[in-house]
Amino acid sequence: MTFNDLGLSQPLLDAINELGYEEPSKIQSLAVPKILAGLDIVGLSATGSGKTAAFTLPALEMIDTSLYKPQVLILSPTRELCSQVCEEVSRLGKFMKEVTAIPLYGGAPIDRQMRGLRQGAQIIVGTPGRLFDHLRRGTLDPKNIKLCILDEADRMLDMGFRDEMEELLEKLPDKLQTLFFSATMNKNVERLIKKFGNDPEQISVVSKTKTVDTIDQSYYEVRNRSKVEVLSRLLDIEPPRLAVIFCNTKRAVDECTEALLSRGYSADRLHGDITQQLRERVIQRFREGKIELLVATDVAGRGLDIEDIDIVFNYDLPQDSEDYVHRVGRTGRAGRSGKAISFVFGKDVYRLQNIERYTRQKIRRERIPSQEVVEGKRGDKLFDSLRDKVEAQTELGYKEYIDRLLTAGHTATDIASTLFGMLRESIGREGQSIQEDNEGDRPMRGDRRDRPDRRDGGGRDDRRDRRDGARDERRERAGRDVRERKSHNKDGEAPQIEKGMTQLFMGVGSKLGCRPGDVVGMLYSETCVGNGNVGRIRMFPKHCLVQVPEQSAGKIISELQNSKLRGKTFIVRADKDVD
Repeated sequence: MTFNDLGLSQPLLDAINELGYEEPSKIQSLAVPKILAGLDIVGLSATGSGKTAAFTLPALEMIDTSLYKPQVLILSPTRELCSQVCEEVSRLGKFMKEVTAIPLYGGAPIDRQMRGLRQGAQIIVGTPGRLFDHLRRGTLDPKNIKLCILDEADRMLDMGFRDEMEELLEKLPDKLQTLFFSATMNKNVERLIKKFGNDPEQISVVSKTKTVDTIDQSYYEVRNRSKVEVLSRLLDIEPPRLAVIFCNTKRAVDECTEALLSRGYSADRLHGDITQQLRERVIQRFREGKIELLVATDVAGRGLDIEDIDIVFNYDLPQDSEDYVHRVGRTGRAGRSGKAISFVFGKDVYRLQNIERYTRQKIRRERIPSQEVVEGKRGDKLFDSLRDKVEAQTELGYKEYIDRLLTAGHTATDIASTLFGMLRESIGREGQSIQEDNEGDRPMRGDRRDRPDRRDGGGRDDRRDRRDGARDERRERAGRDVRERKSHNKDGEAPQIEKGMTQLFMGVGSKLGCRPGDVVGMLYSETCVGNGNVGRIRMFPKHCLVQVPEQSAGKIISELQNSKLRGKTFIVRADKDVD
């Protein structure tokens, strides 16, 4: 099947042709004709399979360009996904000049969004919380909406948006075509579909493997203290155009980035403490190739939609197999080849085995390249580069200097050898010796054919590495955006307010069924607080205490006025116990 067989108009086909797409993906070829026929569908497909274009193309086709009113509503869980969908609309609708789309999400100026709605945007892409806010204010008129798309429905429900999604759908016109797109199907998604779907047809594109076949997956057995050196060796042997390095903790991201920068690599970081403005700037520089290495946590790495990523490094192996699939899915997109390299040690082998079972793919073990191998590769590249330049030049420069050295009695071999050495020093990196260099190609822990011999002096280092790994895992769990803390410490005192933060009182608690994840999801979608900037959350039966950046507290309180959580309005104010 080609795009011409999908029943799309010429402007859309022209845009597809200009983007270089030759044939539709499986989810696109199955979904687009059914959507154009007016059917409700449930599309189940993995990340990176082309779901966005599968609903964007028919949405653009269905727009009445003479009507400057909202006609298509797309719900997405995060601001990053909202921006990506709008970018996809702009790319595919390039030759449909009368069609406009705007993103509506929390943290962006609401007056600018109101202006976009007044100017007649026909495609609205937003998070549930902010969309509901516009409906409540009367700035979003839903009466002309004929197509509603729930993108990543499972994630929106997991983030606590169920009440907002249901209230939104109830306010839409009765004659409405509804599309549900999701990577997974669970009971919550099934209930939502049963309540609001019109006998939808399910389209499931499930591959035998959960990761793309074009991705070469391998792992190296590496101690924590050796990771930067091994990573550097791999980058030197095969320099990528773009690579993403995933760490489990914000601290690990910072340490890895600083280590790479000190070694001369072009790198930048992305984690929950990075502001939205800086995050967008970093992603743009990475997309343009101004930085080659992006070091990120899982939370920050979600929503990266950059097609030319050559390699993904799992600097720390993720806790969850699904996170591994999301990470690896950043490379090998749109049919391209890619690489995924993981660093493991000790008990990581059991997580690696779980990942292999989950993805139904074998992850190949590789031997750490020695310093000699790296030096040899560098020398080969230097030789090839110099040879190409010599062969390309018709007239060699600096010939007089060579003649002076020859006249002084130096041989041509000595001169060339010295110049090679100087050039190598100017572009090279001093390698470090690591313990893995002395261990050879030994099997991993868990293989009875090789148990590490503690008598060789490495036992203490092994125990220290496992202890460091366990500590990093604890920090990673404690440092996630959704933090659930005990209400008091061992001495019976309330936890201290973090520096630069203040505490808000919110009149929702565990008796209403609220969880810290519900609170965080609402704050990220409806307020100016950036991802990762929510501090400690303490849940009580009828209220909760939330730490937020001090300079944003007043604005957050203002933006949460008349908001609902679990279908109920609540009080939000500065905590009176905080000076």
